[in-house]
Amino acid sequence: MTIVENRKAPHDYFIEDRYEAGIALEGWEVKAIRAGRAQLKEAYVIVRNEELFLIGAHISALPTASTHVQPDPVRTRKLLLHAEEIRRLIGKVDRAGYTLVPLDLHYVRGRVKLNIGLAKGKKQHDKRAAEKDKEWSREKQRLLRARG
Repeated sequence: MTIVENRKAPHDYFIEDRYEAGIALEGWEVKAIRAGRAQLKEAYVIVRNEELFLIGAHISALPTASTHVQPDPVRTRKLLLHAEEIRRLIGKVDRAGYTLVPLDLHYVRGRVKLNIGLAKGKKQHDKRAAEKDKEWSREKQRLLRARG
């Protein structure tokens, strides 16, 4: 079940591969995510010391759940993947000019997971072409509905 989605990612990037990662969260963050107070709009994933970190994801604290801690809504959160997956991702990011983009937060058996995409950035003309294709498919659907 999807909690929050990064809708700008498919618009700005060609997503070539998807990985599911766990996230190291604190208790107040889990409660806030369950209440739907998470946002991935400006978030990105970086590699540091052979580890992956989610930066810029905004999780607003609930006023009731975080009375005894000082919550930092945009703190850096560690992503949890198998070592082999991390090595493969590091190789692609370093050599092939890929970037890692958070796609969505979702639940798997009660745990909060993050889908990250191995992506290449789109140029402006690619974005325009994708928009044109989307509009044409909408127009086709309208024409087919009007006919039938």
